[in-house]
Amino acid sequence: MLKRVLTASVVTALTLGAATACSSSSGSSGGSSGSGGTPTVKIMVGGIDKQIYLPYQLAEQLGFYKKYGVNVVLSTEQDGGTGAEDAMASGQVDMAGAWYNHTIDFQAKGKAVEDVIQLSGAPGEREMCTPKSGVHSAADFKGKTLGVTDLGSGTDTLTKFLAAKKGLKTSDFSRIGVGAGSTAVAALQNGKTACVMTTQPTVAAMEKKGVGTSAIDLATTQGATAALGSAWPAASVIARTDWVNSHKDATQKVVDALVATMHWINTHSAADIADKLPQSFVQNQLVTKADYITALNQDKGQFLPDGLMPAGGPKTVLATEVMVGNATSSIDLSKTFTNDFVIQANKLEGLKTTTTPAGANG
Repeated sequence: MLKRVLTASVVTALTLGAATACSSSSGSSGGSSGSGGTPTVKIMVGGIDKQIYLPYQLAEQLGFYKKYGVNVVLSTEQDGGTGAEDAMASGQVDMAGAWYNHTIDFQAKGKAVEDVIQLSGAPGEREMCTPKSGVHSAADFKGKTLGVTDLGSGTDTLTKFLAAKKGLKTSDFSRIGVGAGSTAVAALQNGKTACVMTTQPTVAAMEKKGVGTSAIDLATTQGATAALGSAWPAASVIARTDWVNSHKDATQKVVDALVATMHWINTHSAADIADKLPQSFVQNQLVTKADYITALNQDKGQFLPDGLMPAGGPKTVLATEVMVGNATSSIDLSKTFTNDFVIQANKLEGLKTTTTPAGANG
């Protein structure tokens, strides 16, 4: 399976104290009811303190899970540990805060997993390059050493996909794993790589140190569309289809809370958002709170205002998966996502949707 793009942050250990409740490893709650019949749903996030994944914790901070009648137990995947999507697939947790592309990967392996709400229309990544690299687009990758989170990760896939769109083969450049956070910064600073594909707040740290600038924007829906040909839906909530079918009420409540959160993000400033998040998310050894807010202002456009899967997005992601050999064109995209819960949530909120939704064929 395609590895998740982002590893857990170097500061994850600091964020899990009072901020989140960790999932136990004894097995899934199965959407069980707590006191008063409130369902409990365990969600593991692929790096909960990363900006691309901020809605999951923000919903908790805003009290939206409680408001919509669900007890959500959040946890985060750890470096070297089980990935969020794999924890979901094995039943350790009920849902995963992970990228949409995993639903395609799972179907290719005969497993039914679906996306029940789409939080972003872009990977949230930027190709950060040194001033001397001469890289301004993927056409300039030839002869360069490029940093990715890990070989085989989503950043690796996107790097190869960008190059292929410019007519380059993988033999035309080199790729090495540099992780995220301080190790990714060091890769540029020490001249180990010409570029590194990474996300906030690492991007902000690179810019602040003057070691890298953004050559390719995959961090906003507009940027992803320009570079990849369409929105590239990334951060989402995915779950086993059999679990969703047997826990529709719990699923709807989770989606209700997150749709309300996406609307809140869309109608509030980066500073407002930062003020609501745990302190350790927005101020740590990588960035100050001011840096975090600046970075969020820059890349806030990745978040979809209504949670709908955008038209063309699934097709673009499938094209990426086919290109790197993780899937074939025979994938049934209609089984990889549903907008039904999101449509109902927006009706509940009385919200007018602005995202053009994907049809059954993506």
